[in-house]
Amino acid sequence: MRKGTFSRLFSFAIAAGLLFAASATMGQEKPVTAYAITHGKVFTVAGAPIEDGTVVIQDGKIAAVGANVQIPADAKVIDAKGLEVYPGLFDPITQMGLREIGAVSATVDTTETGDFNPDVVAAEAILPSSEHIPVTRASGITEVLVVPASGGFGGGGGGGNIFGGQASAINMAGWTINDMLIKKSVAMVLDWPEIETRSFDFSTFSVKEKPYTEAKQEYEKNLDKLKDWLDEARHYAVAMGHGGKADYDRDVKLEALVPVVRGQLPVLVFADREKDIKNAVEFCEKEKLKMILAGGEEAYKVKDLLRSKDIPVILRPMLTEVQDDDDPYDVLLTQPEVLREAGVKFAIGSFDNAFARRLGQNAANAVAHGLPYDEALKAVTLYPAEILGLADQVGTLETGKIANVIVTNGDPLEVTTDVKYLFIKGQETSLDNKQLRLYEKYLHRPKED
Repeated sequence: MRKGTFSRLFSFAIAAGLLFAASATMGQEKPVTAYAITHGKVFTVAGAPIEDGTVVIQDGKIAAVGANVQIPADAKVIDAKGLEVYPGLFDPITQMGLREIGAVSATVDTTETGDFNPDVVAAEAILPSSEHIPVTRASGITEVLVVPASGGFGGGGGGGNIFGGQASAINMAGWTINDMLIKKSVAMVLDWPEIETRSFDFSTFSVKEKPYTEAKQEYEKNLDKLKDWLDEARHYAVAMGHGGKADYDRDVKLEALVPVVRGQLPVLVFADREKDIKNAVEFCEKEKLKMILAGGEEAYKVKDLLRSKDIPVILRPMLTEVQDDDDPYDVLLTQPEVLREAGVKFAIGSFDNAFARRLGQNAANAVAHGLPYDEALKAVTLYPAEILGLADQVGTLETGKIANVIVTNGDPLEVTTDVKYLFIKGQETSLDNKQLRLYEKYLHRPKED
């Protein structure tokens, strides 16, 4: 090939490349990296509300909050006059991305076979395109904890596991799980064994009775297994610390439990009954495990114990049936205030997907039964972050935290309030969702003659 021909071909290739690059970006707007939400009433949750405040978001983080802050020249300004600005709500127990349609088993990936699955990590199974995610975030929920082997409103975790796996914290927007991830492993899920004398047989749709002695033996057997797993994990941790990988056979289940027995990873213990909570607290103290109580329908009965051991509680939704027929009808509604007065830190979770969007309403129900409003707001923002060790990233509107922000036309705990703007990781995020599309569709359906 002659030198001139090669030069012309090379020049043509460069020109074609530039043309392709130009066409690929044509019509695409440059992504916004800075926002300024101005003139809104800003509820930082870290201090007093700012009546005419500004929140500056830059590169995914909160850059400034205050009444008089400098706005970057390249910031997109959103006038929030007449609106209110809050940190996004935090739902500390969900199955988000693990359960789509409960009645369709192919869309449910909440549990694995077997009772002991500490190596299972929720983040590995989350479906970022789940329809529950946009529906939930439209109600102002910007981050959640995805908990394997959890869910439902009955006793325990409801997953059929003892060690159900590791819970993951995610932001409620992103194309992939890596886009969404806040922290891959936040807590180890433990569904506390119960002495169950009654069980439901799905093959016959009938209740089966079991003698108490048999149920007690089964409970003790599960407890012994639990102790054995923790003992083996401690031995495994010693082996890991005294030699190379060639010196021991790798066991991924024991490896997953090493941070637990070392006190580096808390145990999220699902228990509701007074006796089960006491047994779980005693066990965790003996085994030197860092415990977070999940469920806790009878936590009020052991409030002094929980306070003395500094064990926080993530409460179930309060509009559910009480455990016993002779319990006061409002015992679950008044429990948040009872725990607050006793000095027990608590958060409120949905334990669900379909009604996760009602997280704020659950907190409001507690306000109607004595809980101070500020505490209710913290129970779905700051306190979940503190309990789960994520308060340095989310939960309040403070400089340096992830910019998960909502702008509303009123109190986010009120069911009638609308979210007007939603920011996740510093990006304005769409409020569109399946429920909204269905509403619009049937609102404008043709009228019959």
